[in-house]
Amino acid sequence: MDWILNAETPFEKILVMLVAIALFTAVMAAILFISDTLPRWIPAVGFLAPAVLMVAFGLLWPGIRTIMDSFKNNNGTAGVGFDNYVEVLTNPSFQVILLNTLAWVILVPLLSTVFGLLYAVLVDRTRFEKFAKTLIFLPMAISMVGASIIWKFVYEFKPANAPQTGIANQVLVWLGIEPQQFLLNPPWNTWFLIVIMIWIQTGFAMTILSAAIKAIPDDIIEAASIDGSTGWKTFINVTVPSIRPALIVVITTIAMATLKVFDIVRTATGGQFDTSVIANEFYAQTFVRNQRGIGATLAVMMFILVIPIIIYNVRQMKISETER
Repeated sequence: MDWILNAETPFEKILVMLVAIALFTAVMAAILFISDTLPRWIPAVGFLAPAVLMVAFGLLWPGIRTIMDSFKNNNGTAGVGFDNYVEVLTNPSFQVILLNTLAWVILVPLLSTVFGLLYAVLVDRTRFEKFAKTLIFLPMAISMVGASIIWKFVYEFKPANAPQTGIANQVLVWLGIEPQQFLLNPPWNTWFLIVIMIWIQTGFAMTILSAAIKAIPDDIIEAASIDGSTGWKTFINVTVPSIRPALIVVITTIAMATLKVFDIVRTATGGQFDTSVIANEFYAQTFVRNQRGIGATLAVMMFILVIPIIIYNVRQMKISETER
């Protein structure tokens, strides 16, 4: 063993490598030989067991613990029944958080999909298509923290008599309007944060929907044009129905990503000024304020909210497969 650990010369290192390869080959040969001599279910269990254990201890058990903690006090020492859920649903500050999350989940998927679809249709088969798509897809390459910092500069506020460093307020000054505190004044600050997420996700929607549009058979488009359908009518009656499965996938995927949004809110406002959402508040309650019961309750509510989206997505996928 010492010569393996203390190998220094090239010959010794090559010898160590060959020994390692030989041992690996011997172990794999032994496993395959034993697998051939055992009933088929035993190797299957052996290969599945590690994955099942990782899922159980990395996903199921934390989920169960979180649900259990949501029915306990903030120290986790005594049960409180549904008091945490009542607190979250009735406390005005938590109601603002729930309404903010609802606004995010409704507006971001819909607007990102609409903008992505319109952009995909407008640049489809144009001379500058590749450049235009690259331009709109670039925000997807930026982390949410990076995007938030960029938009904080865009929303930067300076007094009216000072030079503006934020482009948004500079435009307002050019229009003769007083500079605004975009990230401080509720409820509009939440809407300005939502713009950041739409800016990021529009590129994703455009990419998926553009691929779906290009997959529409040419004979369908030609048949529609022969029937006298052009422009807007073709878009509504042919393009949209043909890419319906892709639209559903895009909307539900963005909705699930938006439901978990944390980085943008944390970076831009820290959840202050009535901009917090469920994911950010879960972090704040659990790790900042040490309110584990409330934090677990928010985590469970986030899980409950994502279930209908997943069920709808699965059902629509089954319907699409049946139609094929």
